[in-house]
Amino acid sequence: MRIVGLTGGIGSGKSTVSNLFKSHGVPVVDADVVARDVLKKGTGGWKEVVTAFGEQILQDDGEVDRPKLGQIVFSDPSKRQLLNRSYDWSTNSLSKLLRQLLLTLHRDLLKFPLGCIYSCRLLAPYISSGIIKEILKLWLKGSKVIVLDIPLLFEVKMDRWTKPIIVVWVDPETQLRRLMARDGSNEEDARNRIEAQMPLDLKRSQADIVIDNTGSMDDLNERFKEVCKEVTRPLTWKEFALSRQGALLAFFSVVVGVVALNKASNGNVS
Repeated sequence: MRIVGLTGGIGSGKSTVSNLFKSHGVPVVDADVVARDVLKKGTGGWKEVVTAFGEQILQDDGEVDRPKLGQIVFSDPSKRQLLNRSYDWSTNSLSKLLRQLLLTLHRDLLKFPLGCIYSCRLLAPYISSGIIKEILKLWLKGSKVIVLDIPLLFEVKMDRWTKPIIVVWVDPETQLRRLMARDGSNEEDARNRIEAQMPLDLKRSQADIVIDNTGSMDDLNERFKEVCKEVTRPLTWKEFALSRQGALLAFFSVVVGVVALNKASNGNVS
């Protein structure tokens, strides 16, 4: 199995590329969706947040009021400290088997950002478990290539789980202009949101594949075709061994070997 890392910056077009993968039949695990799910009413993540911040953060229907939680977090230093305590994803409580599998296989900061959810010690274990479950579901279905779409791939050190790593890049001026147009925000707010993230140029320097999305949609589609062809190339032997098909082949090979040895042993005895 090949787990492809997909990341970028706010306004860079990462979600557009993610949707292109989906439209070309490549399964995508969207970490943002997982992060939202961990805060749904009644989940373990929901209980953790309510315990930490109180029922004042809940809406009438019992769901978390994200804007209200954001106001509390950014106005109360003690609450912000609770949320921002770093969580090391590489040393979490995953079982050795699952962690080895992943290691081998490889919105917004002015509101209550998913970025804070990823790095927050309260919720990171739930997100890691959710991502693993989605990957395992696809593994059981026989998927050979999976795209892991996560905005903070490098920041939470999940880049070590993926290969190759794709970064969707745009120049700073284009990023600012697109963000302002998309959200209707002023230049100061847009710059603050961009500067709150890891610089795109730094992400670009750590990428295996860069998709320059500064041009038109036609340009993006042409570049995507090249990238899609590259990431869906035949698996290496190592990747195949970790796919469902490879695991089944190994299992049946062992069974056949055991049967053959038993027959040989019985023949020698007689």
